Parts: sequence; C-alpha cells; structure tokens
Amino acid sequence: MYSYKPISVCADEILFDIKDNKITNVEFVGGCPGNAIGIASLLEGMEVEEAIKRLKGIKCGSKNTSCPDQFAKALEEIINR
Repeated sequence: MYSYKPISVCADEILFDIKDNKITNVEFVGGCPGNAIGIASLLEGMEVEEAIKRLKGIKCGSKNTSCPDQFAKALEEIINR
C-alpha cells in the first residue's frame, strides 16, 4: 500500500496499491467524499500511465492543483524511482 500526502488540496492523504501496473484500492482521506469516491472508482484497474495522462494538470477552482492532479504526482513519483 502506497501513501501520499497531497499539497494544497482538501484531501489529507491518498492511499492506493499498484498491481501489475494497474491501480487498485484507491482511497482519498478527507476532502470531498463524493468526488473522492467517484475518482477512486474510475481509477480502479486503470494502468498507471493512463491515469497520469488523464489526471495530470487538472485544477480545482483557482488552485493550481487538485486531488486528481496530486494523485498523478503520486504515481509519477513511484514510476520515477
């Protein structure tokens, strides 16, 4: 299980697994529950690179980032290790 502490968003933590290059068990701790559950459901089984492609750069209101963008950053950190 991976844990990522997002910056400048409502969620306090993002928990997830990666198995065979596919995302599983996504959980956003804190933040907007409906959106977090929806994002987690859509990401289930998606390949890591595809998720990064779809989520990277999404902004939330006037913020320069969002929970989806922060998740993309978490994934990039893992694959760039």
